[in-house]
Amino acid sequence: MPAAITTDAQGAFALDAAACGRLRAHVETAARRARRGGAGVLATVTVPLPRWADPTAIVGASRQGDEPWFAFEQPARDGFALASLGCAVALEAQGEERFAAIGARWRELASRAVGDAADLPRGSGPVAVGGFAFAPDGGRAPHWGGFAPASLHVPQVALARRGEEVRLTLAAIVQPDDDAEAVCGVLVQRAEQLVQRPLPLLDPDPTARHRVVSAMPPEHYAGAVARAVERIRAGDLEKIVLAREVQVHAPGPHDAAAVLGVLREAFRECHVFCVGRGADAFIAASPELLVRRDGLRAGTLALAGSTRRSADPAVDAHLGEQLLRSAKDREEQAIVTRRIVRALRPYSLWVTVADEPVLAQIANIQHLATPIRAQLREPVSVIDLAGALHPTPAVGGEPLEVAAPLIPALEGLDRGWYAGPVGWVDEHEDGEFCVALRSALLSGNVARCYAGVGVVRDSDPEAELAETEMKLGALLPVLAG
Repeated sequence: MPAAITTDAQGAFALDAAACGRLRAHVETAARRARRGGAGVLATVTVPLPRWADPTAIVGASRQGDEPWFAFEQPARDGFALASLGCAVALEAQGEERFAAIGARWRELASRAVGDAADLPRGSGPVAVGGFAFAPDGGRAPHWGGFAPASLHVPQVALARRGEEVRLTLAAIVQPDDDAEAVCGVLVQRAEQLVQRPLPLLDPDPTARHRVVSAMPPEHYAGAVARAVERIRAGDLEKIVLAREVQVHAPGPHDAAAVLGVLREAFRECHVFCVGRGADAFIAASPELLVRRDGLRAGTLALAGSTRRSADPAVDAHLGEQLLRSAKDREEQAIVTRRIVRALRPYSLWVTVADEPVLAQIANIQHLATPIRAQLREPVSVIDLAGALHPTPAVGGEPLEVAAPLIPALEGLDRGWYAGPVGWVDEHEDGEFCVALRSALLSGNVARCYAGVGVVRDSDPEAELAETEMKLGALLPVLAG
């Protein structure tokens, strides 16, 4: 498909006449629907971009002020990327029904939306992007102020890449009394302001001093694990996941775009994302898919049990083999797998599980992983599926009703969006959400890094503390210079 957008010598973009005409027609139709219904209607236009267009780089170079932004990539999976700027409308909720509330609001918006009728690939066209806190009312601590317990944005600008196909979507909520020409003018001008430049390089000052401190003493974490093991051995629960927070205080503000650039090169197998809200950014390189929906097909991954990597191939293989044979790690894996299968069955004709866990290997760590696939009975929204699965025992506990109140009591922190679902949904309610692991909240000079481990009957507190250090190794070296 030929690009319906032109670029100048400085790399700026501009819609061609045909795309502008389609946009004007969609906005006018949306205005008529809004007047009939008395509420705003989503209007969009989608155009192809040149194959060299890099969605994340365009968003990084084109962000204005504290404009909300979002980037979500899994480079090793067909080069998939979805990045966005601005917010046409924010969908927010809290409490136990936050997934259902957000899903219903998006379904209503998407069903009334006006846009291009072409059969667009998943992730192209109108989308909602963002995430959910771990807990129903999580993120109450002041540093999570920009991240509601449930918050998806319908962006003004969205760029999606799958393979060599790249598309740009512009979106606006058209109110009953809006002037169509004015709405179109804002979107066309925003497109003209887009530029592509490489993501900034992470270039720390060799003389600058970074201070790395645990939010709670390491001894507190080891003690929390020991208390959890006592509860498990007493028969109160099977498993609980406990996390800790480590802060990196830098001499200057952390550059989220530069950190994102490092992560997407170093962790190509992971879901690498950044959610920017105001001056803050939540960033991660997560190995864990919560759910992906494509029509009536759904997929997820049970991930639990970890060990380190080695530069020596023989040692690396030996570590992986030890993990595959570890009774403690396989028990942790089985707990997660069973719960995910139970959660999917009510929605599915069938659910298939790999016979044995496999090794999921990323740059600094390897995990036990069990791929799980399901054939849905009917098209259930990816948001509803995420709500049914979250939190899996890989980040919560089993049984959840016992683990949930214990987690904050033992951890002594507000997880916010750590270990919550982050991702996107399109107009067909397809999409994907990963679990926000190996993550950090960047707020000015302070980066709050999070990592957790699954505690079971045979867990050793010092070994679990060491495992959090290994997991923190994904982000700490990047953030601490």
